[in-house]
Amino acid sequence: MRNRPEEPPVSAYPVHPVDEKLPALKMATTGLQHVAAMYAGVVAPPLIVGAAIGLTGTELTFLTAACLFTAGLATFLQTLGVWKIGARLPFVNGVTFAGVAPMTAIAASAHDRSDALPVIFGAVIVAGLLGFLAAPFFSKAIRFFPPVVTGTVITLIGVSLLPVAFGWAQGPDPAAKDYGSAEYLGLAAATLVIVLLLRRFTHGFVKQIAVLIGLVAGTVVAIPLGVTDFGPVADADVIGFPAPFHFGAPQFQLAAILSMCVVMVVSMTESTADMLALGEIVERPADERTIAAGLRADTLGSALSPLFNGFMCSAFAQNIGLVAMTRIRSRFVVAAGGGFLVLMGLCPMAASLIAVVPRPVLGGAGVVLFGSVAASGIQNLVGAGLEKGENVLVVAVSLAVGLIPVTEPDFYHAFPETARIVLDSGISTGCMTAVLLNLVFNHLGRQRAQTRGAKETAVPLAAPQSIT
Repeated sequence: MRNRPEEPPVSAYPVHPVDEKLPALKMATTGLQHVAAMYAGVVAPPLIVGAAIGLTGTELTFLTAACLFTAGLATFLQTLGVWKIGARLPFVNGVTFAGVAPMTAIAASAHDRSDALPVIFGAVIVAGLLGFLAAPFFSKAIRFFPPVVTGTVITLIGVSLLPVAFGWAQGPDPAAKDYGSAEYLGLAAATLVIVLLLRRFTHGFVKQIAVLIGLVAGTVVAIPLGVTDFGPVADADVIGFPAPFHFGAPQFQLAAILSMCVVMVVSMTESTADMLALGEIVERPADERTIAAGLRADTLGSALSPLFNGFMCSAFAQNIGLVAMTRIRSRFVVAAGGGFLVLMGLCPMAASLIAVVPRPVLGGAGVVLFGSVAASGIQNLVGAGLEKGENVLVVAVSLAVGLIPVTEPDFYHAFPETARIVLDSGISTGCMTAVLLNLVFNHLGRQRAQTRGAKETAVPLAAPQSIT
């Protein structure tokens, strides 16, 4: 990825920006900014699954806190690393949304709803352990990710996330009468304008935490409008610990395990794409070894998560946009964010403070964050040689296939539920399409054609002279 004109090359730094340790205050505020960017994505799956199972309000709060706690532990594994585990890149890990549909299906098929979570936890543990063993083999797929593929995938990640921001901007409840009202959209627009003004007219530290300031300012603006709800803070406990196996010992059912293994494959595919994207943005390209270590962190974090009542973990694409925009590339900043997640899991009241931020405010900031990811992908495509061969066709078809679930969510409604786990993930389908088309157009038959051309243009050897 090209350096911006105002930035020195990475080689000019005494320590690579990814390994840089920032001052405590800056690390804390920028780490909190990462938490704010991904909080809604972490709490949504437990809220949806918990509601499907019929958990009480107290149990739902406990499940949400447990997912925050395990997301923090998984983030530590990914950023700080241990042995051959962890990509050691500025990645935030949290509950993958790809598992929501199969987990709710498992809950619906349970004869006793009290057994639903133990069955889900057992399936996640097995899928995580199998994924951990498969990580080094899965990472070898990196040779199928040239710039034309990575650029396409990065663009697709950003474009696929933008509808999430647009949904947040319209309000908290799609079924409500005021969903999409001028009040909500105006609040989202005000937050977006605040972030843009801060990025344009401020410098240094303030500029780097523009998103966090925008979220706080947007929340303050929302108070007189009656949009901000402080109820979760008043009702939350000060201290709480996600006691192991709170909902019962894990149970192991084959059908549930198979469905979660499919989710694990989807999650590993998306994580591979995310690592390639982030590697380009922070100018430390993710090689096969890095991807293997990152996938080990994802899968081990997933296997350990159910011990503390959490779900399958995966790298969060939302935070890639924050890294791209702020240019703060330190993995220790994200590790600080992981620390906040752990504290929120241990202190539900602290977790509820982030929940106070209205959805429209998150939507306004999300436009900047997710759009930055798409812009980074386009920048990669510029240098990918689109004028060569059929690269334009590879990009065009892959983006189209990847955007099907975004533009037509019910497009695959007639397919089996197991197949939809993969098909409804636009990032996964777009990624696989890009890899396949790149192989077809740029590799298969190319070597044979080059060999044939070399033979045709070769200069024939002169016939040996006879000795007379």
